Amino acid sequence: MPGSAYTRAKRPEQVRRALLDCTAAIAMDHGVSGVTVQAVAAAAGVTKGGLFHHFASKQALIEGLFVDLLARVDAEIDAAMEADPKPRGSFTRAYVNAVFTGRAFGFATPWAALSMVVVTDPPLRRLWNGWMKARLKRHHATDGTPDLHVVRLAADGAWLSYVTTGQTRMNADLRAVHDRLIAQTRRRG
Repeated sequence: MPGSAYTRAKRPEQVRRALLDCTAAIAMDHGVSGVTVQAVAAAAGVTKGGLFHHFASKQALIEGLFVDLLARVDAEIDAAMEADPKPRGSFTRAYVNAVFTGRAFGFATPWAALSMVVVTDPPLRRLWNGWMKARLKRHHATDGTPDLHVVRLAADGAWLSYVTTGQTRMNADLRAVHDRLIAQTRRRG
């Protein structure tokens, strides 16, 4: 019988993926406060016990989603850097593009729902800080200058402005900011 608990039990990664995807969808529609164990379990078609088999608590579920989103951001940034012919500023360009137009990190993604929680949730804040510190250390030789740091901070500010004003798509003003920030990464600083 397709979709039964017996069938799902043999595919724990699919169940885990469904739980994360349902959490992301609920967070996008209702904010993180709308994410409940019952809602996620029901949306994923598992019992609460099934959810708790993969994630010990709602906090663990949110952290799992956060880690999953960071992995997606990493993959997106790595692919953009690999395609970038200029090493200097390649991480910053990839980061700016991910912030403005990324599928994992951009304005209209689950990241937008989680980002506000990062400010007040110490475990998520530690995950974010660890990710960013590791990236900056890894790309220090190409992206460690103050001018590129300013570009990344400006991208973060534009992103924060975007999500807190409830915009639903990129507009001409934001496109101009994006283009200006990308141009700044190409200047010798």
